[in-house]
Amino acid sequence: MIVGTAGHIDHGKTTLVHALTGVDTDRLAEEKARGISIELGYAYPLLEGGGVLGFVDVPGHERFIHTMLAGAAGIDFALLVVAADDGVMPQTREHLAILDLLGIERGAVALAKADRVDGVRIAKVEHDLEQLLADTALAGSPVFPVSAVTGEGVAALRDHLHAAAQAMRRADEAGGFRLAVDRSFSLKGAGTVVTGTVFAGRVAVGDELMVTPSGMPVRLRGLHVMNRPARVGQAGQRCALNLSAIGKDEIARGDWIVAPTLHAPTARFDVRLDLAPQAPAPLAHWAAVHLHLGAAHVMARIALLQGDKLAPGESMLAQLVTDRPLGALNGDRFILRDAEARHTLGGGIVLDPDAPARKRKTPLRLAALAALETPDIPQRLAGLLDLGGVNLNTCGVHWNRTDLAGHLPADSTRVSAGHEDWAFSGVYWTSLKDKLRTDLAGFHEHFSDELGPEAARARRMFFPKLAAPVFAALTDAVLADGSVRRSGAWLHLPTHSVELSREDEALWQRVRPWLAESPLDPPWMRDLAKKAGRDEASMRRLLQKLARQGKLYQVVRDLFYLPEAVAELAGWVQELEHASGETRAAEFRDRSGLSRKRAIQVLEFFDRVGYTRRVREAHRLRNLGLFGGGAHRI
Repeated sequence: MIVGTAGHIDHGKTTLVHALTGVDTDRLAEEKARGISIELGYAYPLLEGGGVLGFVDVPGHERFIHTMLAGAAGIDFALLVVAADDGVMPQTREHLAILDLLGIERGAVALAKADRVDGVRIAKVEHDLEQLLADTALAGSPVFPVSAVTGEGVAALRDHLHAAAQAMRRADEAGGFRLAVDRSFSLKGAGTVVTGTVFAGRVAVGDELMVTPSGMPVRLRGLHVMNRPARVGQAGQRCALNLSAIGKDEIARGDWIVAPTLHAPTARFDVRLDLAPQAPAPLAHWAAVHLHLGAAHVMARIALLQGDKLAPGESMLAQLVTDRPLGALNGDRFILRDAEARHTLGGGIVLDPDAPARKRKTPLRLAALAALETPDIPQRLAGLLDLGGVNLNTCGVHWNRTDLAGHLPADSTRVSAGHEDWAFSGVYWTSLKDKLRTDLAGFHEHFSDELGPEAARARRMFFPKLAAPVFAALTDAVLADGSVRRSGAWLHLPTHSVELSREDEALWQRVRPWLAESPLDPPWMRDLAKKAGRDEASMRRLLQKLARQGKLYQVVRDLFYLPEAVAELAGWVQELEHASGETRAAEFRDRSGLSRKRAIQVLEFFDRVGYTRRVREAHRLRNLGLFGGGAHRI
């Protein structure tokens, strides 16, 4: 269990920790000279029966609230220290408000310096504390009058802390590793060391990790857990990580050390924001604030999503836009202070770490954020599925979960394509299929002389926001049930066909053999027009009409291929893909016998119609079944 102190300056936090643990957490010469804490201090006494109790001692001066916030991130238990002679003071209130906003529900109060006052005064301060705590998550916490000088109450408080630690449920190790860095330094012979609280997951010596937000890869050379050498660390512990491949100046307080899959820095995220009742004034849209999340401290702007102002004591969905990226995942708690860093304004919880910059206030978006507030994972997924598709890979990162597929409703539809894994409710998936058929019917009505749109064009026209792999799976579904057909690259309803006029049909019968004479290097449109004795405009119209009907493919302007020729070229792409995993222009030129320019034109055509996709200087198969190669999708 990690205990974090809180309370006003000079109320005896550090002295009390020393009395409880025997450790002086003020390690800096300036702290000892001035008699106040400036930086975070740590102590790690052993528990009876095994285990370690961690203490994070924080400064009490108002100028060091940012340091207090870094130390409070990730604590399990709050020890609020109030001097019996002074009673409740400004930083007592502010520290308590911070603990409440961070969701700390377990704690105790140490009524320090009890030897300086009489029983009447102690009773008075206890009454004040009872009222102060009443409206917070720490309401009802026990109060221990203590004196570090006489030892009064210290043993009772220590016994209470030890009992609370032994009764605490072990932190969930599910998900990837995340540690919030609060200190970085260099040790002779070891190199760079960072310390912090583990928010999630586990780590072992030798693991490959990453620094967020910089993205620098590191390896764990050595590990101390709660100030003791270890091979493995886990959620709920304070750890010191000895990292390789990074200098101490390349990592700082506020960074995260994470499993590589969790590296997802963000500068824009949606939240549930609670403005503290003690906030000095309503919060306005686009107000500048100090943001504290984990151990990070950055400047940010607030975009209110449900109004123009947020009154003290009220709550609202909002978006935070930071001046630089940081690490944030769903469920992370944060604190906001005003632009001058004089007052704690409020705090809240991260909902979507990858928020949109536009259309962030639409009813659909607000409904999605409401679903993201649901703590129960199956209910959260069900709520999102009712609104549309869920990218399980993205949610797995944002929620730090690897088991989302196991929480899907029984009637959901999963779509796996490449590295993407999507899920849809049965009802929503059916509505997508219905929409595709309806949109095709509308297309046929407006473009009656065309057989149908190519798949890529259909997606742009009908489902511009649907991910390409999902649209491909949707197309496969309607093709499989026979409600939609594909002729070459064109999608159409089974009831739709296109016929040429008698004159066009006669000309087509003359032209077709000329295209078949050299199918891989067909004549240009102007040559066909000259040979047929027609003007170029009428010949171009005929060839384009044939292309819209699926009888030709327009590879480039004024150059048309027969379907069987395109199928042959597509087959060579498949062979090259099978041999080397990709197709490059030079290899395709050699295999097909085309000129380099024509080879590039054909490959660009395959990219355009969705048969392949461009990956730097190469082309990778995307839809193997487009030209009759089967339904398997690569």
